[in-house]
Amino acid sequence: MAKYCFNYDSGEYEWIEKDGYSIDRGEYVYNWDDSEYRREEEEEYRNLFEDDEEQW
Repeated sequence: MAKYCFNYDSGEYEWIEKDGYSIDRGEYVYNWDDSEYRREEEEEYRNLFEDDEEQW
């Protein structure tokens, strides 16, 4: 699922997939803000360990 991310090269917000594919441009972008994807991954990782701690 694409997220609305800032593309530093174009200076605009675009719908960009996790792998860097810009749906708006129809091409891969390399200089974009992927913090939303990283935040989501960190949250999933944190929840994984919190679930393990609750079982013990």
